Amino acid sequence: MTDRIELKGIRALGTIGVLAEEQERAQPFEVDITVESNLSTPGQTDSLQDTVNYAEVTETIVSIITNEKHLLLERVAERIAEETLKIDLVDAVNITIKKLRPPVPHHLEYSAVSIRRE
Repeated sequence: MTDRIELKGIRALGTIGVLAEEQERAQPFEVDITVESNLSTPGQTDSLQDTVNYAEVTETIVSIITNEKHLLLERVAERIAEETLKIDLVDAVNITIKKLRPPVPHHLEYSAVSIRRE
């Protein structure tokens, strides 16, 4: 059985993109992450120390988006996975990162990349 903690709609401004304008001004991004971890112990103890602190996960994601510059969503998703997997008790992650205003000449609600890492 796989236990999961789901965090949806984490938003931050970042400079991510190939175009010069995307590297010059921050734009909005949204991340959904599912963290896999054994939740049986915290289910019994009711202790934050026995589980993944989702405030730490959220802060990690926001920090990467706001403080790092990358060209591709793929790279940002990989960075989020790398850092989140360093958090104690995290076994695997499923991440979707969305660029909420992609620079295309047609209506496009968002562009996104989804990855899974263990």
